[in-house]
Amino acid sequence: MSTIVFFHAHPDDEASQTAGAMAKASDEGHRVVVVYATGGEHGEVPDDLAPGETLRDRRRAEAEQSARATGTARVAWLGYHDSGMTGWEQNAAPDSFHCAPVDEAATRLAAILDDERADVLIGYDWHGNYGHPDHVKVHAVTYRATELAARSPRVLEETANRDALRAAVQAAKAAGLDLPFDPDGPMDDGNPMGTPEAEIHWAVDVSDYLDRIRASMEAHRSQVSDIGGFMSMPKEVFDGSFGTEYFVERGRPAGMVHGWFLDDANA
Repeated sequence: MSTIVFFHAHPDDEASQTAGAMAKASDEGHRVVVVYATGGEHGEVPDDLAPGETLRDRRRAEAEQSARATGTARVAWLGYHDSGMTGWEQNAAPDSFHCAPVDEAATRLAAILDDERADVLIGYDWHGNYGHPDHVKVHAVTYRATELAARSPRVLEETANRDALRAAVQAAKAAGLDLPFDPDGPMDDGNPMGTPEAEIHWAVDVSDYLDRIRASMEAHRSQVSDIGGFMSMPKEVFDGSFGTEYFVERGRPAGMVHGWFLDDANA
C-alpha cells in the first residue's frame, strides 16, 4: 500500500478536482493525505457564521467533513492566506501564498512528505488549470518540495482535459443550452483551460465514486457560487463532468492511459 498526498490551493479544490481519486485510493487501502496551501480566507462568507467564527474556521471544518466523505486520513495546512483572484490587491499581501517564497512553502510541504513517507504527490499542471495565482504557486511548490524531501515521491499533476471540455460544451449547445464558457478562451492568465488531451497521461475513471464526489462538494456548502453551481447540474451533466479525473506525469511516454495510476501494471 502507498501513501498519496494531494496538495491543493484552497479547501473545496479537492472536491471538484481529485475527490474521486482520493476516495478510490482510500477504498483500496492506501493512506490518503490532503494538504491545503491556504485557508480559503477570500471565499464566499456565509450568512450563518456563529459569533466569533471566521470564514477560515468554517472552511477548516468543511475540509474535515469533506475528508470523511473521501476517506482521507489526514488534513494538513501550510498556513498561508488565500491570495484572491488574479489582479486582486490581496495577491500582494505579505501573508498570502502568492507572495510566499517558494523554498519556504516547499520546506513546509516537504516536512509533511517526510512525516508521511509519501510515495506519491499530486499537484497541479503548470498554470493551475486556469491561472489562479495560488494554483500556479501550487505547481512550483510541488516540484520544489520533492527536491527538498528526504525521499522524493512520484509526482502527478491534476489537470482538466481541454478537448473533453470543448466536446461537452459543444454537446450542451447542440442540446439548446447556452453555456457562457469557452475552454479555448483566455482564463485568468490568458491561457486556455487545462491541458490538451495529447499532453495528458492518465484518465482515471471515478464514475463509481460520484456519490462520494458529490458528498465532498456538499461539505463545502459555504461556497455557494461554485458548489451550488455543481449541485444544480442535471445528474447526467454532473456525472459526465466529474466521472473522469485527468493527470499529467512528467517523463512518461506520450499518450493518455485510461487506467489507474496506482495499478502496478500501469505505473
